[in-house]
Amino acid sequence: MKTERRSILKRLFASAAGAIGLGVTAKAAATSEPTAVSTVAEKEVFNVVNYQDVPLFSLSTKMGNLVFVAGIGYHKEGDIKVHTDEVLKELEKQLIKAGSSMEKVLKVSVFLHDLNDYKAMNEVYKGRFGSKPPVRTTVAVYGGVPGDSLVEMDCIAYI
Repeated sequence: MKTERRSILKRLFASAAGAIGLGVTAKAAATSEPTAVSTVAEKEVFNVVNYQDVPLFSLSTKMGNLVFVAGIGYHKEGDIKVHTDEVLKELEKQLIKAGSSMEKVLKVSVFLHDLNDYKAMNEVYKGRFGSKPPVRTTVAVYGGVPGDSLVEMDCIAYI
């Protein structure tokens, strides 16, 4: 029973890994040998931000058919609606540079300076990802979003 369950899990993992662009090598389903995972494509990074001549982070990274966009905030004057609009515009620019789009976003994380801005942020956010919106997590950040932004967002998309 345990071996059968392990075999089912291996097949499930192999099909999921294939769907996201990872190559998977598995032994016969009846064996209990570990599954080896290897990447098919190299990671691509875009717009690397340096700190004192040392790479700190990339604004976006591609691996296989997935795009990961780093947290983007808006560091100028304006209310939550202005900040949300500018952040979404910048997210879209990063997605397009990486070969994706807002309609292909799978997951968004929203970090609010103040949870009282939730409703106003939603008003601007609504409809920006097409008719099939991504899953989303929204949290208020203790101590505020870095750089005095009222909102920061990151996302994961496919190409």
